[in-house]
Amino acid sequence: MTTDATAEQAQQELIDEFEMFDNWMDRYQYIIDMGKALPEFPEAWKQAELKIQGCQSNVWMRHERQGEVLHFDAISDAAIVSGLIAVLMRIYNDRPAAEIRDTSPHFLGDLGLDKHLSPTRSNGLNAMLKRIYEVAKQEAAA
Repeated sequence: MTTDATAEQAQQELIDEFEMFDNWMDRYQYIIDMGKALPEFPEAWKQAELKIQGCQSNVWMRHERQGEVLHFDAISDAAIVSGLIAVLMRIYNDRPAAEIRDTSPHFLGDLGLDKHLSPTRSNGLNAMLKRIYEVAKQEAAA
């Protein structure tokens, strides 16, 4: 989704949305529903070089430059991980590389994700975020 909001503003919008939930299970369901809405990821893209290491489930992520912005596509074979992908895509997809590179990942703590994820899911989320930042750093330098 391309908006006029910056990545930091998109982070704050998501934090505000999450505040409406009274308990973590409702947040989990919301994240799972976000994952179900991800665009389809063709089987042909499920290649070893697109697989992200450090995730408990299988996660594949690809990117392409579209003009001035980076577009990411990703999928997982696990529902909650697909939801975590959707959270990251909502914040970082279709943004300039330099904006992604310069945006703090600390909003995840404000969402409460790091407190409620298992260590393996937390590692996977960090691995996905690291990949996004690496791509942004490389593309911004190009």
